[in-house]
This record gives sequence, structure tokens and C-alpha cells, in this order.
Amino acid sequence: MDKPTRDKYTVVIGLEVHAQLLTKSKIFNSDSAEYGSKPNTNVSVITLAHPGTLPRLNKQATEFAMKMGHACNSTISRFQIFDRKNYFYPDLPKGYQITQDRTPICIGGFITIKPKDAEECNIILNRIHIEEDAGKLIHLDNETDSLVDFNRAGVSLIEIVTEPCLRNSDEAYALLTEIRRLVRYLDICDGNMEEGSLRCDANISLMLKDAKEFGKKVEVKNMNSVRNVQRAIEHEVERQIVMLEKGELIISETRTFNATDGKTYGMRAKEELNDYRYFPDPDLSPLEVSDEWLGKIKSEMPALPREWHQKFVTEYHLPEYDATVLTDTKEMALYFDEACRFTKNFKGVSNWLMGPVKSYLNDQAIDADKFPVRPKALCALVDLVDEGKVSYATATQKILPELLLNPDKPPLSIAKELNLIQDSDENFILPIVESVIKEFPLKVEEYCNGKKGILAMFMGEVMKRSKGQANPKLTNELLLKKLIEIEKR
Repeated sequence: MDKPTRDKYTVVIGLEVHAQLLTKSKIFNSDSAEYGSKPNTNVSVITLAHPGTLPRLNKQATEFAMKMGHACNSTISRFQIFDRKNYFYPDLPKGYQITQDRTPICIGGFITIKPKDAEECNIILNRIHIEEDAGKLIHLDNETDSLVDFNRAGVSLIEIVTEPCLRNSDEAYALLTEIRRLVRYLDICDGNMEEGSLRCDANISLMLKDAKEFGKKVEVKNMNSVRNVQRAIEHEVERQIVMLEKGELIISETRTFNATDGKTYGMRAKEELNDYRYFPDPDLSPLEVSDEWLGKIKSEMPALPREWHQKFVTEYHLPEYDATVLTDTKEMALYFDEACRFTKNFKGVSNWLMGPVKSYLNDQAIDADKFPVRPKALCALVDLVDEGKVSYATATQKILPELLLNPDKPPLSIAKELNLIQDSDENFILPIVESVIKEFPLKVEEYCNGKKGILAMFMGEVMKRSKGQANPKLTNELLLKKLIEIEKR
């Protein structure tokens, strides 16, 4: 699509993000909330909505929601009621969902994001509210019937609802990434979109640049990755622009996203608020949040990504890029912070964590807290390189693999056992340098004639004759010194 046509419109996006809370039991009964159990095993008469059964609120779910509210700069509601949202799905046993309509647990707030190639900005939130999840419909290939698994029915959720203030897919990508990072730092949700513990619906509409009212809203559901949310928004924006340019009307509807072809498809007409027939749940008492309870929640708040980022930049003097990478997960941030107790080469540790350590973590699909080499040992390895006792290549290729197998063994001991300690004695290296230069007069002549790349050949010869023991930095200095002397003759 050409830029002038696209620039005629303002894109309006609002996100609704559901985070499944890491409570052991469901939000209104004691049934297990464990993921991956056999179908319909984490159920009871309450989950299945048998007549006469009554809900009871899970206290931990409310505390998790309040923590998210604090992280998002929201106001915590001191008086809350729960509401019934009425609609019929086969996987909704009661025929309604218990949620919060008029008194969400968290009001307003914002989340700061840094979109790609853009300035930092605040995304304004409308609310965060608590609710229960529905079950799951399973559609098997070549089967005419659908199966229902009620294990997920009643699992604790928070829904994070933004104002319609996002203007492009990059902002949506950055926001969803930041929400996932926040819930993981808070230990209230694992953020796993593939398993459905973090789900996002995107509301998208278009309006002409000079228009005063929003266009018709389209909601896109069923997106199982941050990237797919971005792709769905990009497709939907283009689809709506094409329709508007043809003079067609946008229908307010719910659409699904097909990750295979990158397109959205209509599912059903969009429900309006009055379709849900909200009313207060008569079986649940109002929830009051006392000063003492609120103070307890605040005192339990961990350091969040922005706090770690600021510390790494101001106290450890890391570049912005390093601080961003190291605060991507709480485990990595904690690992780096602990490592800084054992060394002053903060940038050196950062390079190791962003390089070989991160590669290992990715290969093993683990977080930094599961890395076999503890921070003190890693710093000892960094020090070996800084002191010139081993080269970086030797440390990463030979010592680190051995250290991973024997994490309690000091890196220096490993280096000695493998005969990897470099010799930094000039009296040892200089005679080897001189013998190499003397043995290759034609190569020396080529070097003096401008072919400076031959220095690598001389380095290789010295390292080979020293059996890898010569300090590369000192060897390079001595070679250059001798070759410059020859050039000046």
C-alpha cells in the first residue's frame, strides 16, 4: 500500500490482555489450577456449576492483581463488587462469567514502553480487573463433534485493558512484551502465550486524520505470540484501509487470526456491553481493601525492570543496550547483580552474559538461575582473561565447557590442568618472534610493501611454536615493534 493512502488515516488500537495467575487453586474454589492435567480432572461440583454450590474468593488472586496494579501505576480500588457477565459458550459451565464491571480492582495507570525506532512513551490503562477463565473447546481433525475440557474453567485471570491510545503495531508489540516481562518479574504469571497463560485481543479501528470520532471497532482474537499480535494488527489495518478506499463499510465484528497465511477472518458480530446483562453477583460479598493489606502488598513488591535498568546504567555504568538485554528477564538481572559483587569489570561480565552465557541458556532453553556456573566462578573466569593468563577464545572454547561440567572447580585450576595458562614473559616470547621473522624474509618484505594482513601469519607461527602459551596481546606488540624497526631501515 502506498504511503500517501496510508497516511490519510489514524490507526486506533486498544489491547485487552488476559494473564492467567499462578495461584495453585482456582479463583472461586479449591480445585487445582495446574496446567497440563488430563482433561476434566481438575473439576468439582463448583467448577461444573451444580445447583446450590457457592463461590469463595481466592485471596492470593486479589493480591497478585494488586501487585500488577502497583507495577502499572494504577489506583487500587478500596471497595469492590463482583459481577456476572452473561453469555453462553459450551465451555462456560454456569452460563455466565464472574468478573468485575463497575469496580475493577485497579483503575487507570500506565505502562512505559520503548517501541522500535521510536521514543519512550506511556500507554494509558483503563483498568485491570479480576475474573475467572472459561474452559477449553477441542476440535479434532476429521471429527464432527467438539470436546470440552473444563480444567481451565474457573482459573484466576486478570484482564489488563488499555485506552484506545496505541497508534501502530510496533507499540502493541512493545506493550505486550513489557506486560509479559512485568508479570514474570512479579511471579504472578509465567507469560507463556503458547500455553494460553497470556492471551491478547486487539481492538482496531481507523479514522481520517481530521475526524473527531473513532471508526467502527474490529476485535481480533486467537493470537498465540507477540509477533502474531503485531502481524494481525498490520493485516487488519491494511484490510480496513482497502475497504474504506472502496467506499465499503467496516462491520463491528470479532475476527480470528490465521498465523499460516497472516490474515484475519470473520467469526461473529461484535457483542455490545448490554448483551452481557451485567449485574452484581449475589453469592459474593463485597471486597474491601484495608490500609494494612495495601501496605503489606507494597512492601512485598520486587524491583521491576526499569529499576534494574536504571541501576545497571547509573551504578555499573553499562550502555543502555547492555542494560536492556540484561533486564529482559528477572533471572538474568539477578545473576548480573550478584556477579558485580565479585568483580569491578562490570562491562566484561555483561559481555560474557550477552555472549557465551546467553547462547548456552538459549540452547538449553533455561533461565539464568539454572545456569550451572555461579556468578563468583564466572567472575573468576573473567578475571583470568583480564589478567592475561588466558585468552578470551581459550576461556570460552576450552575452560567454560569444562567449567559447565565441573562448576565447583576454580577456573584457574582448570586452566592449569589443561595447560592453558599464557606466558607473558617477554624473555620467553621475544626469541620466538625473532626466529619467525628471520625464517620468513619474503613475508617480511611483503609486509613492508604494504601487505599488513601478513601479520596474522606471523602471529599464527608464534602461537604454534609456543604451543599456544604466548600471550597474544604481548606477541602482537612485539611483532609490530620488530616489523616497524625493519621498515625504518
